[in-house]
Amino acid sequence: MDKATILVVDDTPANIDILVGILGPDYRVKVAIDGPRALLQAAKSSPDLILLDVMMPGMNGYEVCKQLKQDPLTSHIPVIFVTALTEVADETQGFELGAVDYITKPVSAPVVKARVKTHLALYDQKRLLEQEVKARTKELEQTRFEIIRRLGRAAEYKDNETGLHVVRMSHYARLLAIESGLPAQYCELIYNAAPMHDIGKIGTPDSILKKPDKLNEDEWIEMQRHAEIGAEILGEHSDPLLEMARRIAISHHEKWDGSGYPHGLAGTDIPLEGRIIAIADVFDALTSIRPYKKAWSVEETVALIESESGKHFDPELVVHFKQVVDEAIKIRDSYGENT
Repeated sequence: MDKATILVVDDTPANIDILVGILGPDYRVKVAIDGPRALLQAAKSSPDLILLDVMMPGMNGYEVCKQLKQDPLTSHIPVIFVTALTEVADETQGFELGAVDYITKPVSAPVVKARVKTHLALYDQKRLLEQEVKARTKELEQTRFEIIRRLGRAAEYKDNETGLHVVRMSHYARLLAIESGLPAQYCELIYNAAPMHDIGKIGTPDSILKKPDKLNEDEWIEMQRHAEIGAEILGEHSDPLLEMARRIAISHHEKWDGSGYPHGLAGTDIPLEGRIIAIADVFDALTSIRPYKKAWSVEETVALIESESGKHFDPELVVHFKQVVDEAIKIRDSYGENT
């Protein structure tokens, strides 16, 4: 098992020698003779624990501890103050800054060894717990994502479409989001929320969804309700994924010029994710075979999307989409109906 690394910070060489002599046989000990060097060492080597003198010229130990705790790279490292200051107020200040313990000078070897051993054990337990929490959280997120995908596919199977539609258009949406320069977290969020775009079709009568002929006016009005039904199914949540899925469900049939439904939103009043899904959804619908139509060629589909720039689609997103058409074709071929 690798030895734990201890960083000893003190401006007096004799004090450093004492602590190195106490800890050296059991730990890998590094030293720093002032605050700035201590901060550099901590950021560079990420020690498992820091023994920090308080009374140092220039930057004292309190300031060093404060900066360590403010830096995400070092905030997790336990700090033990080693000092001749014994007043309660001094100890209180140290604990308020984030220190885990106090050792008074002159130091006692058994005390130093016991305190260091105890806090390293606590630190190891904390790290193990954090790893377990992260692993469990990841499992829960994967389960949640899979449920969302399955519900999205359920909606597609109720319609004259296949579950692969939601897979392809989710990839198209992420591709377009990435090309648009959106943050990585947003791109993953839209990828996982996209499958829910037509969840509202669960509430649309089969007689309308599966009607081979053109819908009459009343039927078309009922069909349009799937956007609002989808938003009602998803509800309002503080969870970013479900909230984005709800916005997508309610807005992906809105059009840039305001002629869409259900609210007739226009331009940037339409949520960005709704504008992205609009392009991804249409691209896949047109380039896929359906019981009522043949697949359009990519060239025909891109020409249609270009012609609808500023009408159905966000003009800026159309420009970005044209840049990723080749990648979209690869996705289409990878998730084709016969693959």
